[in-house]
Amino acid sequence: MLITNGKLVTFGEANELIEEGAVLVERDWIAGVGTTAELTERYPDEEILDARGRLVMPGVICAHTHFYGAFARGMSLKTEPPANFPQILEYLWWRLDKALNLDDVRFSALVCLVDAIRNGTTTLIDHHASPNAVAGSLDVIAEAVTEAGLRACLCYEVSDRDGEEIALEGIRENERFIREANGDQLAGTFGLHASLTLSDETLQRAVEAAGQLDVGFHIHVAEDKADVADSLKKSGLRVVERLEKAGILGPKTIAAHAVHIDAFETDTLRETGTKVVHNPRSNMNNAVGVAHVLRMLRRGIEVGLGNDGFSNNMFSEMETAYLLHKLAQEDPRVMGADQVLEMAVRNNSWIADLFFSKPLGELSVGASADIILLDYVPTTPLDAGNLPWHLIFGMNGGQVSTTIASGRVLMKDRELLTLDEEAITARSRDLAQKVWARM
Repeated sequence: MLITNGKLVTFGEANELIEEGAVLVERDWIAGVGTTAELTERYPDEEILDARGRLVMPGVICAHTHFYGAFARGMSLKTEPPANFPQILEYLWWRLDKALNLDDVRFSALVCLVDAIRNGTTTLIDHHASPNAVAGSLDVIAEAVTEAGLRACLCYEVSDRDGEEIALEGIRENERFIREANGDQLAGTFGLHASLTLSDETLQRAVEAAGQLDVGFHIHVAEDKADVADSLKKSGLRVVERLEKAGILGPKTIAAHAVHIDAFETDTLRETGTKVVHNPRSNMNNAVGVAHVLRMLRRGIEVGLGNDGFSNNMFSEMETAYLLHKLAQEDPRVMGADQVLEMAVRNNSWIADLFFSKPLGELSVGASADIILLDYVPTTPLDAGNLPWHLIFGMNGGQVSTTIASGRVLMKDRELLTLDEEAITARSRDLAQKVWARM
Protein backbone atom coordinates (compact mmCIF):
# COMPACT_ATOMS: atom_id res chain seq x y z
CA MET A 1 0.00 0.00 0.00
CA LEU A 2 1.25 3.46 -0.91
CA ILE A 3 -0.12 6.43 1.02
CA THR A 4 0.22 9.47 -1.24
CA ASN A 5 -0.38 13.24 -1.29
CA GLY A 6 0.02 13.77 2.43
CA LYS A 7 1.76 16.33 4.58
CA LEU A 8 4.10 13.95 6.41
CA VAL A 9 5.15 14.43 10.02
CA THR A 10 7.90 11.85 10.50
CA PHE A 11 9.01 12.44 14.13
CA GLY A 12 11.91 10.10 15.02
CA GLU A 13 15.53 11.15 14.45
CA ALA A 14 14.75 12.83 11.13
CA ASN A 15 11.81 14.81 12.54
CA GLU A 16 10.86 16.15 9.11
CA LEU A 17 7.75 17.67 7.64
CA ILE A 18 7.47 16.50 4.02
CA GLU A 19 5.06 18.32 1.73
CA GLU A 20 3.35 16.15 -0.90
CA GLY A 21 4.76 13.17 0.95
CA ALA A 22 4.21 9.44 0.59
CA VAL A 23 4.69 6.33 2.74
CA LEU A 24 5.17 2.83 1.37
CA VAL A 25 3.73 0.08 3.58
CA GLU A 26 4.79 -3.55 3.15
CA ARG A 27 2.89 -6.01 5.33
CA ASP A 28 3.27 -4.54 8.87
CA TRP A 29 6.22 -2.20 8.39
CA ILE A 30 7.20 1.00 6.59
CA ALA A 31 9.34 0.28 3.52
CA GLY A 32 9.71 3.78 2.12
CA VAL A 33 9.25 7.45 3.01
CA GLY A 34 9.61 10.29 0.52
CA THR A 35 7.70 12.50 -1.85
CA THR A 36 4.65 11.31 -3.75
CA ALA A 37 6.43 11.89 -7.07
CA GLU A 38 9.41 9.76 -6.04
CA LEU A 39 7.51 6.82 -4.60
CA THR A 40 4.75 6.60 -7.22
CA GLU A 41 7.40 6.49 -9.94
CA ARG A 42 9.34 3.82 -8.08
CA TYR A 43 6.29 1.71 -7.15
CA PRO A 44 3.72 2.23 -9.93
CA ASP A 45 1.75 -0.93 -9.19
CA GLU A 46 1.12 -0.36 -5.47
CA GLU A 47 -2.41 0.03 -4.15
CA ILE A 48 -2.95 3.74 -3.48
CA LEU A 49 -4.45 5.34 -0.38
CA ASP A 50 -4.77 9.01 -1.31
CA ALA A 51 -4.36 11.24 1.76
CA ARG A 52 -5.76 14.18 -0.23
CA GLY A 53 -3.58 16.72 1.55
CA ARG A 54 -4.26 15.44 5.07
CA LEU A 55 -1.62 15.43 7.78
CA VAL A 56 0.03 11.98 7.93
CA MET A 57 1.79 11.08 11.17
CA PRO A 58 2.68 8.07 13.33
CA GLY A 59 0.00 6.44 15.45
CA VAL A 60 -0.16 7.78 19.00
CA ILE A 61 1.04 5.80 22.04
CA CYS A 62 -0.59 5.69 25.49
CA ALA A 63 1.88 4.55 28.13
CA HIS A 64 -0.57 3.88 30.99
CA THR A 65 -4.28 3.12 30.83
CA HIS A 66 -7.05 0.99 32.39
CA PHE A 67 -9.41 -0.73 29.96
CA TYR A 68 -11.44 -2.11 32.87
CA GLY A 69 -12.72 1.34 33.90
CA ALA A 70 -14.98 2.05 30.91
CA PHE A 71 -18.21 1.20 32.76
CA ALA A 72 -17.61 3.96 35.33
CA ARG A 73 -18.84 6.64 32.94
CA GLY A 74 -22.08 8.16 34.29
CA MET A 75 -22.22 5.80 37.26
CA SER A 76 -23.84 7.03 40.50
CA LEU A 77 -22.05 6.13 43.72
CA LYS A 78 -24.04 4.53 46.53
CA THR A 79 -22.04 6.48 49.10
CA GLU A 80 -21.35 10.07 49.98
CA PRO A 81 -19.00 11.79 47.50
CA PRO A 82 -15.41 10.67 48.11
CA ALA A 83 -13.41 13.34 49.89
CA ASN A 84 -9.91 12.03 49.14
CA PHE A 85 -8.05 9.55 46.99
CA PRO A 86 -8.34 6.52 49.31
CA GLN A 87 -12.10 7.03 49.32
CA ILE A 88 -12.13 7.28 45.51
CA LEU A 89 -10.46 3.87 45.43
CA GLU A 90 -12.77 2.38 48.04
CA TYR A 91 -16.07 3.87 46.89
CA LEU A 92 -15.55 3.65 43.13
CA TRP A 93 -12.71 1.62 41.63
CA TRP A 94 -12.50 -1.20 44.15
CA ARG A 95 -16.25 -1.75 43.92
CA LEU A 96 -16.29 -1.58 40.15
CA ASP A 97 -13.43 -4.00 39.55
CA LYS A 98 -14.90 -6.56 41.99
CA ALA A 99 -18.19 -6.50 40.06
CA LEU A 100 -16.60 -7.42 36.71
CA ASN A 101 -16.90 -10.85 35.11
CA LEU A 102 -14.99 -11.92 32.00
CA ASP A 103 -17.75 -10.77 29.64
CA ASP A 104 -17.65 -7.33 31.27
CA VAL A 105 -13.86 -7.29 30.94
CA ARG A 106 -14.13 -8.02 27.23
CA PHE A 107 -16.65 -5.33 26.42
CA SER A 108 -15.08 -2.73 28.67
CA ALA A 109 -11.88 -3.29 26.68
CA LEU A 110 -13.72 -3.14 23.35
CA VAL A 111 -15.29 0.20 24.28
CA CYS A 112 -11.81 1.59 24.97
CA LEU A 113 -10.40 0.11 21.77
CA VAL A 114 -13.12 1.74 19.64
CA ASP A 115 -12.20 5.02 21.32
CA ALA A 116 -8.51 4.41 20.64
CA ILE A 117 -9.04 3.74 16.93
CA ARG A 118 -11.21 6.82 16.56
CA ASN A 119 -8.56 8.99 18.23
CA GLY A 120 -5.53 7.54 16.43
CA THR A 121 -4.04 5.77 19.46
CA THR A 122 -2.50 2.59 18.07
CA THR A 123 -0.39 1.32 21.00
CA LEU A 124 -1.61 1.09 24.59
CA ILE A 125 0.01 -0.15 27.79
CA ASP A 126 -2.83 -1.42 29.96
CA HIS A 127 -3.06 -2.19 33.68
CA HIS A 128 -5.96 -4.52 34.53
CA ALA A 129 -7.91 -5.51 37.67
CA SER A 130 -10.92 -7.82 38.12
CA PRO A 131 -10.43 -9.61 41.48
CA ASN A 132 -13.39 -11.97 41.02
CA ALA A 133 -12.39 -12.84 37.45
CA VAL A 134 -8.59 -13.05 37.46
CA ALA A 135 -7.78 -16.26 35.60
CA GLY A 136 -7.97 -15.75 31.85
CA SER A 137 -8.76 -12.03 32.11
CA LEU A 138 -5.66 -11.02 30.15
CA ASP A 139 -6.56 -13.51 27.41
CA VAL A 140 -10.00 -11.93 27.10
CA ILE A 141 -8.44 -8.47 26.72
CA ALA A 142 -5.87 -9.83 24.28
CA GLU A 143 -8.63 -11.29 22.10
CA ALA A 144 -10.34 -7.89 22.02
CA VAL A 145 -7.06 -6.15 21.10
CA THR A 146 -6.45 -8.67 18.31
CA GLU A 147 -9.98 -8.21 16.98
CA ALA A 148 -9.53 -4.43 16.98
CA GLY A 149 -6.16 -4.68 15.24
CA LEU A 150 -4.33 -2.46 17.71
CA ARG A 151 -1.21 -3.18 19.78
CA ALA A 152 -1.13 -3.52 23.57
CA CYS A 153 1.05 -4.54 26.46
CA LEU A 154 -1.07 -6.12 29.20
CA CYS A 155 -0.62 -6.97 32.86
CA TYR A 156 -2.70 -7.95 35.87
CA GLU A 157 -2.72 -5.67 38.92
CA VAL A 158 -1.46 -7.81 41.83
CA SER A 159 -2.71 -6.55 45.20
CA ASP A 160 -3.18 -7.83 48.75
CA ARG A 161 -6.42 -5.90 49.26
CA ASP A 162 -8.58 -8.92 48.39
CA GLY A 163 -6.59 -11.54 50.29
CA GLU A 164 -3.63 -13.82 49.70
CA GLU A 165 -5.28 -16.26 47.30
CA ILE A 166 -6.36 -13.52 44.84
CA ALA A 167 -2.89 -11.97 45.07
CA LEU A 168 -1.36 -15.34 44.18
CA GLU A 169 -3.87 -15.76 41.36
CA GLY A 170 -2.80 -12.37 39.99
CA ILE A 171 0.84 -13.42 40.06
CA ARG A 172 -0.03 -16.61 38.17
CA GLU A 173 -2.05 -14.67 35.58
CA ASN A 174 0.90 -12.36 34.92
CA GLU A 175 3.33 -15.29 34.66
CA ARG A 176 1.13 -17.25 32.26
CA PHE A 177 0.33 -14.35 29.96
CA ILE A 178 3.91 -13.07 29.78
CA ARG A 179 5.04 -16.53 28.63
CA GLU A 180 2.33 -16.73 25.97
CA ALA A 181 2.33 -13.17 24.57
CA ASN A 182 3.90 -13.01 21.11
CA GLY A 183 5.80 -9.72 21.44
CA ASP A 184 4.51 -8.27 18.16
CA GLN A 185 0.91 -7.16 18.55
CA LEU A 186 0.63 -8.34 22.16
CA ALA A 187 3.15 -8.21 24.97
CA GLY A 188 3.07 -8.71 28.71
CA THR A 189 4.70 -7.19 31.75
CA PHE A 190 4.22 -7.77 35.49
CA GLY A 191 1.45 -5.70 37.06
CA LEU A 192 1.36 -4.50 40.65
CA HIS A 193 -1.19 -2.12 42.14
CA ALA A 194 0.71 0.20 44.50
CA SER A 195 2.89 0.09 47.57
CA LEU A 196 -0.07 0.81 49.86
CA THR A 197 -1.81 -2.49 48.94
CA LEU A 198 1.28 -4.70 48.73
CA SER A 199 3.00 -6.53 51.57
CA ASP A 200 6.70 -7.25 51.65
CA GLU A 201 5.90 -10.94 51.13
CA THR A 202 3.86 -10.29 47.97
CA LEU A 203 6.53 -7.96 46.60
CA GLN A 204 9.12 -10.70 47.16
CA ARG A 205 6.96 -13.28 45.39
CA ALA A 206 6.46 -10.91 42.44
CA VAL A 207 10.17 -10.17 42.16
CA GLU A 208 10.99 -13.89 42.16
CA ALA A 209 8.39 -14.59 39.47
CA ALA A 210 9.37 -11.65 37.26
CA GLY A 211 13.06 -12.50 37.58
CA GLN A 212 12.47 -15.86 35.91
CA LEU A 213 10.69 -14.10 33.03
CA ASP A 214 13.19 -11.26 32.49
CA VAL A 215 10.54 -8.54 32.74
CA GLY A 216 9.99 -5.44 34.82
CA PHE A 217 6.89 -4.13 36.54
CA HIS A 218 4.00 -1.76 35.83
CA ILE A 219 2.99 -0.14 39.14
CA HIS A 220 1.35 3.00 40.53
CA VAL A 221 3.97 4.95 42.50
CA ALA A 222 3.26 7.70 45.06
CA GLU A 223 0.09 8.78 43.27
CA ASP A 224 -1.30 10.21 46.53
CA LYS A 225 0.09 11.22 49.91
CA ALA A 226 -1.68 8.20 51.38
CA ASP A 227 0.77 5.94 49.53
CA VAL A 228 3.69 7.78 51.15
CA ALA A 229 2.15 7.65 54.64
CA ASP A 230 1.45 3.92 54.30
CA SER A 231 4.98 3.17 53.12
CA LEU A 232 6.53 5.12 55.98
CA LYS A 233 4.31 3.29 58.46
CA LYS A 234 5.09 -0.14 57.00
CA SER A 235 8.79 0.23 56.40
CA GLY A 236 10.12 3.59 57.57
CA LEU A 237 10.88 4.28 53.91
CA ARG A 238 9.23 6.49 51.30
CA VAL A 239 7.54 4.73 48.38
CA VAL A 240 10.39 4.81 45.87
CA GLU A 241 12.87 3.76 48.56
CA ARG A 242 10.68 0.81 49.59
CA LEU A 243 10.18 -0.35 46.01
CA GLU A 244 13.88 0.01 45.21
CA LYS A 245 14.81 -2.02 48.28
CA ALA A 246 12.30 -4.71 47.24
CA GLY A 247 13.82 -4.97 43.74
CA ILE A 248 10.85 -3.52 41.86
CA LEU A 249 12.58 -0.62 40.11
CA GLY A 250 14.78 -0.90 37.03
CA PRO A 251 15.04 -0.07 33.32
CA LYS A 252 12.12 -2.37 32.42
CA THR A 253 9.76 -0.96 35.06
CA ILE A 254 7.02 1.65 34.54
CA ALA A 255 6.20 3.85 37.53
CA ALA A 256 2.85 5.50 36.90
CA HIS A 257 2.24 8.97 38.40
CA ALA A 258 5.22 9.57 40.78
CA VAL A 259 3.45 12.67 42.12
CA HIS A 260 4.69 12.60 45.72
CA ILE A 261 8.40 11.91 45.42
CA ASP A 262 11.26 13.96 46.78
CA ALA A 263 14.61 14.86 45.19
CA PHE A 264 16.32 11.75 46.59
CA GLU A 265 13.61 9.50 45.15
CA THR A 266 13.90 11.31 41.82
CA ASP A 267 17.59 10.46 41.75
CA THR A 268 16.78 6.83 42.61
CA LEU A 269 14.38 6.60 39.66
CA ARG A 270 17.08 8.01 37.38
CA GLU A 271 19.83 5.76 38.74
CA THR A 272 17.71 2.63 38.34
CA GLY A 273 16.59 3.63 34.84
CA THR A 274 12.93 3.35 35.84
CA LYS A 275 10.43 4.85 33.39
CA VAL A 276 7.79 7.28 34.72
CA VAL A 277 4.38 7.93 33.14
CA HIS A 278 2.59 11.23 33.75
CA ASN A 279 -1.24 11.21 33.76
CA PRO A 280 -2.31 14.86 34.11
CA ARG A 281 -6.09 14.57 33.58
CA SER A 282 -6.37 11.79 36.16
CA ASN A 283 -4.21 13.63 38.69
CA MET A 284 -6.41 16.71 38.34
CA ASN A 285 -9.62 14.69 38.59
CA ASN A 286 -8.46 12.87 41.73
CA ALA A 287 -6.97 16.05 43.22
CA VAL A 288 -3.81 14.18 44.19
CA GLY A 289 -1.34 16.92 43.18
CA VAL A 290 0.96 17.76 40.30
CA ALA A 291 4.00 15.63 39.55
CA HIS A 292 7.38 17.39 39.29
CA VAL A 293 7.67 16.36 35.66
CA LEU A 294 10.08 19.08 34.59
CA ARG A 295 12.45 18.18 37.43
CA MET A 296 12.35 14.55 36.35
CA LEU A 297 13.00 15.45 32.72
CA ARG A 298 15.93 17.67 33.72
CA ARG A 299 17.39 14.79 35.75
CA GLY A 300 17.29 12.57 32.68
CA ILE A 301 14.32 10.37 33.59
CA GLU A 302 12.30 9.10 30.63
CA VAL A 303 8.86 10.49 31.48
CA GLY A 304 6.09 9.33 29.17
CA LEU A 305 2.42 10.26 28.92
CA GLY A 306 -0.62 8.16 29.77
CA ASN A 307 -4.30 8.68 30.45
CA ASP A 308 -4.93 6.42 33.49
CA GLY A 309 -8.23 5.29 31.97
CA PHE A 310 -9.50 8.62 30.67
CA SER A 311 -10.48 8.77 27.01
CA ASN A 312 -7.92 7.59 24.49
CA ASN A 313 -7.80 11.03 22.91
CA MET A 314 -4.14 11.52 23.77
CA PHE A 315 -4.19 14.91 22.08
CA SER A 316 -6.34 16.08 25.01
CA GLU A 317 -3.80 14.58 27.43
CA MET A 318 -1.03 16.54 25.72
CA GLU A 319 -3.00 19.78 25.93
CA THR A 320 -3.72 19.19 29.63
CA ALA A 321 -0.05 18.53 30.38
CA TYR A 322 0.87 21.75 28.58
CA LEU A 323 -1.59 23.83 30.63
CA LEU A 324 -1.44 22.14 34.03
CA HIS A 325 2.18 22.87 34.87
CA LYS A 326 1.91 26.53 33.89
CA LEU A 327 -0.96 26.94 36.33
CA ALA A 328 0.66 24.89 39.08
CA GLN A 329 3.88 26.89 38.94
CA GLU A 330 2.21 30.20 38.04
CA ASP A 331 4.75 30.57 35.25
CA PRO A 332 3.77 30.63 31.54
CA ARG A 333 7.32 29.72 30.55
CA VAL A 334 7.27 26.19 31.96
CA MET A 335 6.30 23.03 30.05
CA GLY A 336 6.71 24.10 26.46
CA ALA A 337 4.85 22.29 23.72
CA ASP A 338 8.17 20.77 22.64
CA GLN A 339 8.57 19.19 26.09
CA VAL A 340 5.05 17.77 25.91
CA LEU A 341 5.91 16.27 22.54
CA GLU A 342 9.11 14.85 24.02
CA MET A 343 7.00 12.91 26.53
CA ALA A 344 4.16 11.91 24.23
CA VAL A 345 6.22 10.87 21.22
CA ARG A 346 9.89 10.23 21.93
CA ASN A 347 9.66 8.96 25.50
CA ASN A 348 6.47 6.98 24.89
CA SER A 349 8.14 5.28 21.93
CA TRP A 350 11.13 4.40 24.12
CA ILE A 351 8.78 2.93 26.73
CA ALA A 352 6.98 0.93 24.03
CA ASP A 353 10.37 -0.34 22.82
CA LEU A 354 10.55 -2.33 26.07
CA PHE A 355 7.83 -4.60 24.72
CA PHE A 356 7.74 -4.46 20.92
CA SER A 357 10.44 -5.23 18.39
CA LYS A 358 9.79 -2.67 15.63
CA PRO A 359 10.27 1.08 16.24
CA LEU A 360 7.04 2.94 17.05
CA GLY A 361 6.08 6.60 17.03
CA GLU A 362 7.89 7.50 13.80
CA LEU A 363 7.55 7.34 10.03
CA SER A 364 10.85 5.76 9.05
CA VAL A 365 11.97 2.74 7.06
CA GLY A 366 11.77 -0.33 9.28
CA ALA A 367 9.30 1.18 11.74
CA SER A 368 5.97 -0.44 12.39
CA ALA A 369 3.31 0.78 9.94
CA ASP A 370 1.23 2.58 12.56
CA ILE A 371 -0.05 5.64 10.69
CA ILE A 372 -2.88 8.11 11.17
CA LEU A 373 -4.38 10.73 8.85
CA LEU A 374 -5.75 13.96 10.30
CA ASP A 375 -8.13 16.49 8.77
CA TYR A 376 -6.03 19.39 10.02
CA VAL A 377 -5.79 22.43 7.78
CA PRO A 378 -3.39 24.91 9.41
CA THR A 379 -4.50 28.52 9.26
CA THR A 380 -0.92 29.69 9.87
CA PRO A 381 2.40 28.41 8.50
CA LEU A 382 3.29 24.90 9.69
CA ASP A 383 6.83 23.54 9.76
CA ALA A 384 8.86 21.06 11.80
CA GLY A 385 9.92 23.80 14.22
CA ASN A 386 6.47 25.04 15.19
CA LEU A 387 4.67 21.70 14.88
CA PRO A 388 4.46 21.15 18.68
CA TRP A 389 2.43 24.35 19.09
CA HIS A 390 0.14 23.42 16.21
CA LEU A 391 -0.36 20.08 17.92
CA ILE A 392 -1.35 21.67 21.23
CA PHE A 393 -3.48 24.52 19.91
CA GLY A 394 -4.89 23.10 16.68
CA MET A 395 -4.96 19.31 16.53
CA ASN A 396 -7.33 16.91 18.26
CA GLY A 397 -8.21 13.25 18.14
CA GLY A 398 -11.54 14.14 16.60
CA GLN A 399 -9.68 15.16 13.44
CA VAL A 400 -8.36 11.63 12.87
CA SER A 401 -9.97 10.30 9.70
CA THR A 402 -7.94 7.13 9.08
CA THR A 403 -6.12 4.82 11.50
CA ILE A 404 -3.65 2.15 10.40
CA ALA A 405 -1.87 -0.26 12.76
CA SER A 406 0.75 -2.78 11.65
CA GLY A 407 -0.19 -1.97 8.06
CA ARG A 408 -3.86 -2.84 8.58
CA VAL A 409 -6.47 -0.14 7.96
CA LEU A 410 -8.69 -0.09 11.06
CA MET A 411 -10.64 3.05 10.21
CA LYS A 412 -10.98 4.82 6.87
CA ASP A 413 -12.73 8.15 6.44
CA ARG A 414 -14.04 7.72 10.01
CA GLU A 415 -15.67 4.35 9.26
CA LEU A 416 -14.50 1.58 11.59
CA LEU A 417 -13.49 -1.51 9.64
CA THR A 418 -12.57 -4.04 12.35
CA LEU A 419 -15.08 -3.41 15.15
CA ASP A 420 -18.87 -3.09 15.12
CA GLU A 421 -19.21 0.04 17.20
CA GLU A 422 -23.01 -0.03 17.29
CA ALA A 423 -23.15 -3.61 18.57
CA ILE A 424 -20.35 -3.02 21.10
CA THR A 425 -22.09 0.09 22.42
CA ALA A 426 -25.45 -1.65 22.81
CA ARG A 427 -23.92 -4.63 24.63
CA SER A 428 -21.82 -2.31 26.80
CA ARG A 429 -24.89 -0.39 27.97
CA ASP A 430 -26.59 -3.64 28.97
CA LEU A 431 -23.56 -5.02 30.80
CA ALA A 432 -22.77 -1.73 32.54
CA GLN A 433 -26.28 -1.57 33.99
CA LYS A 434 -25.84 -5.07 35.43
CA VAL A 435 -22.41 -4.21 36.83
CA TRP A 436 -23.83 -1.12 38.54
CA ALA A 437 -26.57 -3.26 40.12
CA ARG A 438 -23.96 -5.66 41.56
CA MET A 439 -21.83 -2.93 43.13
